[in-house]
This record gives sequence, C-alpha cells and structure tokens, in this order.
Amino acid sequence: MPIRDVERFLSPAGRELRESAIRRMGTAAARHPDVISFAAGYPAADLFPLDELRAIAADLLTGGGDVIQYGPTRGYAPLLEALTGEMARRQVTVSAQELMVTTGSQQGLDLIARVLIAPGDAVLVEAPTFTGAIAAFGNARPRRLAGVRQDADGLDLDDLARVTARLRREGTPPKLLYVVPNFQNPTGKLLSQDRRLALLAWAEEHDCLIVEDDPYGALYFEGEASPDAVRPLKAADESGRVIYLSSFSKTLAPGFRVGWMVAPAALVERFEIAKQAGDLASGSLDQRMACEAMRRGVLDRLVPRLRATYRNRRDALVASLRSRLDGRLSWTMPHGGFFLWATLPEGERDEALLARALEERLIFVSGSAFFVDGTGHDTIRLAFSAASESQIDEGVARLARALRPARLRHEPTYTEAPPR
Repeated sequence: MPIRDVERFLSPAGRELRESAIRRMGTAAARHPDVISFAAGYPAADLFPLDELRAIAADLLTGGGDVIQYGPTRGYAPLLEALTGEMARRQVTVSAQELMVTTGSQQGLDLIARVLIAPGDAVLVEAPTFTGAIAAFGNARPRRLAGVRQDADGLDLDDLARVTARLRREGTPPKLLYVVPNFQNPTGKLLSQDRRLALLAWAEEHDCLIVEDDPYGALYFEGEASPDAVRPLKAADESGRVIYLSSFSKTLAPGFRVGWMVAPAALVERFEIAKQAGDLASGSLDQRMACEAMRRGVLDRLVPRLRATYRNRRDALVASLRSRLDGRLSWTMPHGGFFLWATLPEGERDEALLARALEERLIFVSGSAFFVDGTGHDTIRLAFSAASESQIDEGVARLARALRPARLRHEPTYTEAPPR
C-alpha cells in the first residue's frame, strides 16, 4: 500500500525546498508549443554548431572506450590545461591546481554553499539576483541571506556599506558576496571596473569572500562593451578572495553541462572532495567535446555570431517595446547577455500580469522571483536569447494585450549610456 504521508520523512532542509520559477515557466512552454517564451535564459538552439560537434563526437568515439569511462573528479587534464589558456585570455593567471571542472556553473554554486556556508552565516547577494544562487545558498540554511540594492550602474556600493554595517551590528558579519558583474542576471547590467576594484577593497576590509559568476562575459555587444569592460574581478584579485565561476552553457551548448571554477588551491581541494559525494566526476565525453571545440577553434568562430545574433534580438525587443509599450513600461538597456529588465506601470504586479499573459500564450519570469526579501513585484525579466525576431515582436504584442491600460507613475526612462 502506498505511503500516504511522505512529508514526515523529510529533513528540515527538504521541507524548505522550492521549485525554480524559471524551470516552472520552461515546463509551461514545453507543454504548449504555441506559447512564446521570454522566460528561461536559453541560448539560441539554431546557432548550435551541430555539424562540427557531430564531427568531434565521431572522432572521439572511434578512439576507444576511455572517452566514456570514469574520469578524474577535478576534470579532464587537457581541458584543465585549455582552461588555463582561456583564463589567460580573460586576463586571469591561474594554475591547474586552482581549477576544477564542474557539472555546469550551478554545481559550482552548490559546492560553494555546501563547503563554505554554515547555518549561522550571513551571505550577501545582489537585489535582484540569479534564482539558482538563491536556491543553492538557501539550501545551506544560512542565518541571513541579505540583498544589496542595485542602481543604474549595478551593485550600489553605498547600500553594500549599509547592509554590511547592519549585519555586523547584529553579530553576523557577511561571509560571502555573490555577484554577476557581466550583464547581470536578471538585470543585464554591466558593473564598472571602478566598482569591481571597490568590491575587492571591501572584501579585504571586511575579511569576506566574493563569488564571481561569469556566464555571459563573452557575449558583449560589439561597440557597446569590450573585452576590457568585462575583465573579471578575479583578474585584479591579489589575495585569493574571489571564487570565479564560468561555463560553456551560454556559448557552446548547455546540454554538455560543463563549467569550471577558479579558487585558491586549498579551497579547490575541499570542493573536489565535496564533488566526489555529488557526482564523482563530470561527464567524460562532455568534457572532451568541450575541449576539442576549443582546440579546433569552434568557439572562436562561434562567439562572434552569437554576439551579433543576440544584439539583433535585443534590438528587435527594444524596438517592439518602444512601438507597442512606450509610456507603459520602462526598462534597462542591456549591452550584452540574454536579458532585459523591465519596470511595470504603477499598480501593476508581476504575478497578476503573468497570469493574464498566460491567457495570451506568453510567459516571462516574475521579477519578485529574483529578490530574497519578497519585493520586486513591480518588475519582470524578459529573455530575448532563444526567440526569433518575429516571435519577439509577437510576444511583445501579447504582452501589450496583457498589460492593463495604465500609464507609468513617471516618464519612461531607458538606461542606454554605454558602460564605463
């Protein structure tokens, strides 16, 4: 006879697990093919280099069974070597001992949470921030998961000082700060290099670690951002306070689930032990596929196409918003990445709007899903990466029908100044 009450078997952490809002919206889109999705931040499937990947896979699979055998927990050695070169291109000098391959950068967040966060700790995140980080850090059950506001240029340093001082007064000084400096998820903002240096100084002053998540840094839009503008915090980290995460998910393909982390060697050793308990090792064939894609120049040829395509789709979204919703919606202009962050008219709420949008066969992610304090109900995130330009225009038309006939509380503002 089936167990009727499984809840009694759950741990306290198991009872608090919450479904990802982004995953929930992705499931809704999969069930209804006529739905247009501005929800999940998926890369454009039509740009996957399928012919080159087929050739790589065929060559690898003729080489014997080792390519699908268990591999080292820390990662496939030639891939680690290639990643030291990739990090050098990002102006970060790193040794193999400071690198570890992860099963997507999400696993890196989970490892950080499990290895570094204790129930009595305080963790800082941007407000708003990536929902996957909220989930990973929340599962570690810190005493405080506190948000730091953003302004037009990204993380607000004045608010960071205020939140830090408040936590210290409460007896829980922050242990970690999680940031996405390059085309932040969900806002699309690019943190200036001056602010990055200020964050490193803050970390030194308060004896704190910084987790830098960089899935979008390669996807800057030419003429609006540059390799220097997306230079990682890790590049200026002289004391090992920055744990750096990145991934092939937004460039090569997300299905490989290959990411990597850079941290002091002593920390990588602890992360490696924790990873052994999670998956023993990331997929051997996936790692070799990514390594060969780098070695054969597939990524070097692909990334410029990605930048051009995503810039065109961003432009299509903005043009359609201006045509159909000017005066009813305001937004921040992204200069790279996958997302546009929009503010709703006065009196409109994200979840009510989403319910009406679903009736119009449109989905996006409610802004409140990205906040740790229950706020953000006057915002939404629109992902422009996976939809075609015609789908984008039709999606905005559906959004316009779903929005109530209200005007903004102020004149619409569009943050379009080039990043510094």
